[in-house]
Amino acid sequence: MQLVVGRIGRPHGIRGDVTVEVRTDDPELRFAVGASVATDPAGRGPLVIEGRRWHKDVLLVRFAGVDDRDTAESLRGIMLVIDSADVEPSDDPDEFHDHELIGLAVVTTSGEPVGEVTDVLHHGQDLLVIRRAGQDDALVPFVRELVPEVDVRGGRLVIDPPEGLLA
Repeated sequence: MQLVVGRIGRPHGIRGDVTVEVRTDDPELRFAVGASVATDPAGRGPLVIEGRRWHKDVLLVRFAGVDDRDTAESLRGIMLVIDSADVEPSDDPDEFHDHELIGLAVVTTSGEPVGEVTDVLHHGQDLLVIRRAGQDDALVPFVRELVPEVDVRGGRLVIDPPEGLLA
């Protein structure tokens, strides 16, 4: 599975630098000088990072072969991606990457099947999007009180929904 770690934004200056909307918690690793980064669409990459710097909380990146503003503009909107297999699992047993949760079967604490995690939203509070057969998707806050068990290896997530949450 491919994970987006950045999105190329507008050009910065006339020498080919671009802004990058960072979507990773480790930009120093993902955007290290010399790193080759895959792209979506795949035909536009991979791109090799030739230089990078922070400017007013914005990451500026220069890619090899991108030496002018017009070429930089042609990259706008391209997603920078990595393979999920390249992401180290967290040492914290209560911390999960989104890609580890997506696809897990969801059951209640009594074993009743609920559906499958299809997405994780990060809007002030993390929310699991659970697809339920023949019903609307359910949004479940990803907190220990409501999600007491996550078994990534077993492919299952257990929820303890209060009355009305799944209605």
